[in-house]
Parts: sequence; C-alpha cells; structure tokens
Amino acid sequence: MGGQLGLAPAGVGVPRAVLLDALGTLVALDEPLARLALELDRRGTPIGSGAAREALLVEMAYYRAHHDEAADPRGLEGLRDRCAEVLRTALPEPARSLPVREVRAAMLAAIRFRPYPEVPGVLARLRAGGARLVVVSNWDVSLHGVLAETGLAPLVDAVLTSAELGFAKPDKRIFARALELAGVGAAQALHVGDDVRADARGARAAGIAAVLVDRDGSLTAPPGVRAVRSLDGLLG
Repeated sequence: MGGQLGLAPAGVGVPRAVLLDALGTLVALDEPLARLALELDRRGTPIGSGAAREALLVEMAYYRAHHDEAADPRGLEGLRDRCAEVLRTALPEPARSLPVREVRAAMLAAIRFRPYPEVPGVLARLRAGGARLVVVSNWDVSLHGVLAETGLAPLVDAVLTSAELGFAKPDKRIFARALELAGVGAAQALHVGDDVRADARGARAAGIAAVLVDRDGSLTAPPGVRAVRSLDGLLG
C-alpha cells in the first residue's frame, strides 16, 4: 500500500485488509428529529422537537434490541412494523391516533443516512493502495441498501451484518467471518470503528489491530488502540 495507511501498529506491517464499522464510522443518521417532526406535521399532527426526540429515542432503543431479527426482507418488514407501533405509542396526541401505517411512513421518511464527507475519498485511496475493505456492522439486512443509497457500496469489497450472520460484535465469530471474506489472517488486518466495546475491544480480543473513530473527542481508547477524529487519520 505504499505507506498510505498511517496507523499500522509497530511490528504488524501494513494491513492487507481494513474492516470498517458503519454507523458513526462511515455514515451518520441525518437530522432524524427534524425530519420526523416535519413528516408528522405533513400528516396534520404537529409535535414539538422535544416530543419527537423522546419518541424516537424509545423507537431506537427497541430497534437496537431487535435489529438482528431482520435477517432478510420479510424480517425487515416485520421489524419496521413493530418499530412503527413502538414509535406511535411513544408519540403524544394527536400523533398517537394516526394509523400505524402513517407513522411507519413518517418514520421511514425521517430515517436517512449520509456518508461523512471524507469517507468516499479515504475508501477509494485505501482500495487503490491494495487493501481489501469489508464493512462489519451490528445492523439489519437494510445496510446493503443504505450503502448503495449513500454511494459507498461500490467502494467496498464485502458487507457483513450481524442480522444475516447471527451474531454481533464484539463476538469473535463476526470478526473471523470478516477475515475470511477479506482473505487474510488477523495479523494482516485492521478494524476501524466508533464503539469502544464492540469495535476496539472486540477487534483486539479477536487478535486484530484496532483504530477507534472518536469524532467528537468524547471517547477513551483502550490500551494499544489508536484514536482518530475522522477516517482521514488512516492515511499517512
């Protein structure tokens, strides 16, 4: 890779594969509170930003606990139906009286992802330098669509979701499967993510060097893990 990857730990060598988390690393959730409030207002049920935030936090907590149930399109549809009902129940009146199909439509319209500005260029440079790129994420099957919609799908070599695989980070098995997809051993890979437990400690427990993405400077990297503020920090 000609030294493009600047964070290879001493003695490990330049990684032949880079494993990448998705949310918080490659993509961000784009203004869901404002979008949800707007979508509900369009349906004749205006709510304040505080109420939108409280309801969406309840829905997101439910989603995080159940996203691995959506391993295929049918499972995804069922999960979205349940999330919409959770969201509807958490909304104040009059929005709570909306049909669940309307709440679901508002919810899906509010959930949009965008790539962080530096991500496309960094991924392109890493691949041009010879690295295999594998997305490894605790996400449902819809991640494939998110990467396509954000233009990132053509920039990576493989995508691995916890829902499809059946176990999630920090489980060593998801990292082992990612290494298989990349065609490398643990010593030849680097994992990049924004979660201390799932990404940094999970990768280290699997024998993989790790970089912690700390975009707002609020995280404490475990020993032996380098922290960067954006993916630009991967390029030497």
